[in-house]
Amino acid sequence: MSDITLLSAVAQLAQLRDKKISPLELAEEHVRAIERLNPRLNAITDFDADRVRAQARALMASSAPGGPLFGLCVTVKSSIAATGLRCELGSLVRQGTSAQEDAVAITRLRHAGAIILGSTNCPEFLMAYETDNRLYGRTRNPWNLDYTPGGSSGGESAAIASGMSAAGLGSDSGGSVRTPAHFTGICALKPTPGRIPAAGHMPPCVGPFSILGAIGPMARTIEDVGLLFQTLAGHDPTDPIGAPTQPRKLSNAELLQIPIGHFEDDGIVPVTGETRAAVHAAVNALVERGFRVQPFRPKALEAARKLWWKFFVRSGAMFLDPILRGQHDQLSPILLEFLGLAHQEPPLTGEELLQAWAECDQVRGELLAEMQQFPVLLCPVCAIPAFRHGERSWDVDGQTVHYLDAMRYTQWFNLLAAPAAVVPVGKSPQGLPIGVQVVARPYQDELALAIASVIDKAFGFIPPPITIT
Repeated sequence: MSDITLLSAVAQLAQLRDKKISPLELAEEHVRAIERLNPRLNAITDFDADRVRAQARALMASSAPGGPLFGLCVTVKSSIAATGLRCELGSLVRQGTSAQEDAVAITRLRHAGAIILGSTNCPEFLMAYETDNRLYGRTRNPWNLDYTPGGSSGGESAAIASGMSAAGLGSDSGGSVRTPAHFTGICALKPTPGRIPAAGHMPPCVGPFSILGAIGPMARTIEDVGLLFQTLAGHDPTDPIGAPTQPRKLSNAELLQIPIGHFEDDGIVPVTGETRAAVHAAVNALVERGFRVQPFRPKALEAARKLWWKFFVRSGAMFLDPILRGQHDQLSPILLEFLGLAHQEPPLTGEELLQAWAECDQVRGELLAEMQQFPVLLCPVCAIPAFRHGERSWDVDGQTVHYLDAMRYTQWFNLLAAPAAVVPVGKSPQGLPIGVQVVARPYQDELALAIASVIDKAFGFIPPPITIT
């Protein structure tokens, strides 16, 4: 594989601007990478090399000024509508469904000059932290094919980590861009809902998912993630959750004045020793650069997680049940597993939903009050690194940690509707990546990215073994 496909998106764009490579030549490099690696990884599920070449030729023939992503080759999660690409959500129930119009974020990608390589695999209806389904099968982690790249944006993370894609878009209602980034050694941002409009995402980000869910950029560096965020962010006047916020640029002097709180675990579910070490390493990197970092763990985290469970798991199942009624024989085991968990409790009553919605505002207010002291939090992404396909429990410090409990470290911040970035820092004994999470208050996305960038510059992306074998 040509080394250019493993360069950062910013570096690839520089080569395009300097005419060292043309959009068509760069597209061909990515086509070759996909043809070589995708049969082993199964990350990209809708790919047509001629369609990619046609986009590149159209860009080169256009007389319009080139946008900020002119010629950059990207992928998008199959839950984000892109005209002409299948939008099947990994489900036999939606097999053959193609998008008839672009999501707002895809329109902005195209206007910026990006070439869309194809759509990426996800667990059925996005309801898992492992990417596997009956429609396309299992996506594998480029660091070790026996392990999952996570979910629900697992196909996206595997494509980016392996150099098949320079960057791309996932979505996150419970860690779905952050956990895959952590599992595959790349970077990601779950933005404040509305900063990047979610119109055109399936299932729609409505009801409780309007605060839980967001379309988020993923790439190999935080600089690349920031570029995508800057390009795609902006108020959509038809978005009921959006707000007309202005981009914010922070100086290094301003950043150094912001207190950062860090914690290694939530006091309930332990994390692996290497995960603790990664948090420590990130803290030390910040302290060495003059930042003020102190131990701090918000008290309202568990209350936020319990509410997230009500909204994502129990309400999520209530949204899906009418769509899937009478079709359970077509569903993937992972989705049936999710529905089984959700149906262990009775459907939420109107009174319970009303009470949960009121409690949501109270708990978010408590977290925001606690974050006045520390406007930035540094913590694990997950209790564990990537796990083997199908695993559902692990021994951590002598305690059995179950599947959804291991993933709780992202869920709090969906309930808060806060921006949270992930950057790779450490490794597990098996050589799997371990990331850390940088969280800021809602609408402070640029702050989360700026602190994450400092950490990223201290550690940085390492290509997985599959790229050189």
